Amino acid sequence: MNCSAEKASRKWAYGAIGRTAPAMVTVAVGLLLVGLLFESALAARGSRRAPQFAPWGDLFGVHPPRLRGTVRRAAVPLPRPRPADAPTVEAGRPAAEEAAKETGKDNTTKPAEQAAPAPQPSACRLALTEAIAIAPSIPDIHGAGGCGGEDLVRLEAIVLPDKRKISLKPAAILRCPMASALADWIRTDIAPLAAGLGSTLSDLDNFDSFECRGRNRVVGARLSEHGRANALDVRAFRLANGRAISLTDRTVPRELRETVLHSACTRFSTVLGPGSDWYHEDHIHLDLMERRNNYRICQWDVWDPLPQTAPLLPAGRPEEAPPREIAAKSDATKSGAAPSGAKSDGVEPRAEPKPAADKPAAEKPATKKRRQNRRS
Repeated sequence: MNCSAEKASRKWAYGAIGRTAPAMVTVAVGLLLVGLLFESALAARGSRRAPQFAPWGDLFGVHPPRLRGTVRRAAVPLPRPRPADAPTVEAGRPAAEEAAKETGKDNTTKPAEQAAPAPQPSACRLALTEAIAIAPSIPDIHGAGGCGGEDLVRLEAIVLPDKRKISLKPAAILRCPMASALADWIRTDIAPLAAGLGSTLSDLDNFDSFECRGRNRVVGARLSEHGRANALDVRAFRLANGRAISLTDRTVPRELRETVLHSACTRFSTVLGPGSDWYHEDHIHLDLMERRNNYRICQWDVWDPLPQTAPLLPAGRPEEAPPREIAAKSDATKSGAAPSGAKSDGVEPRAEPKPAADKPAAEKPATKKRRQNRRS
């Protein structure tokens, strides 16, 4: 076999191989262009599966552009249809209650927020009806330092047994037990007392009721019963004929004021008026403060009436008084012209005391000595 270089071209046509490479490149480029055109056509039709059918997408990494922020979501499977043999649910009844009925267990969930139950009225509130007093309930008050209270009412008027109304001016904010005790006091004691004066009771002068303050309005003092809505200050009663009966007026008959005093001290645990302190000289304080052993305070001095006319002259000397010693002097002694020792109308003149200078000289050292002893 002749393998010389001169005869090599006769066995292998290497020149043909060199001419084939450009042709292969041309075919590859043509196929790539055809794939790109096919992919563009599918994208123009709106097909979502266009990238999967692109022949050169995986080979050259050519994928359609993805919009920013979009996420491909997986298909959600639909629920299976309800079986034909499933039990029916009653109209208007939750499915959870129906399931609990079948299984015998209470699997129902309660709502997160439930309306708070309305507070039940107290026994005092049920007893204080409109036939006794016009006292609508008000919300509880919870102030600073323990002020306020519960079971509060706004006492506007007290209804008498004959349906007449005694107004409180202004209306008082009180606890229900205090309002009930006040209504009972007016209906039972004060209204008949006013009827005995020839008229009927019309108004009650409310000087003070609820006020968040210390006792006697002293800063830093203990909380007053007014701050607990458990006290009332009464200044006067007004009658239908226009007459006002002030409980601290000394011109009001003493018997009337004493009657009010005894009735108030019987019904209330604290009664303060004139004579108790300097803060209750013009009104009467009433409250239902609870103390140990049911201790009560009743401090109200019923003063006597003042005299109608002040006396202009001093009272005369009583006849049974002993006689006074009168030092009679003569007319001459009064004028200073009569000589000493002279008699006038048979009465001797009273001896005048001698001056200190007429004393003997021997008494002066002794007096001086006694003064020195006292100083020492």
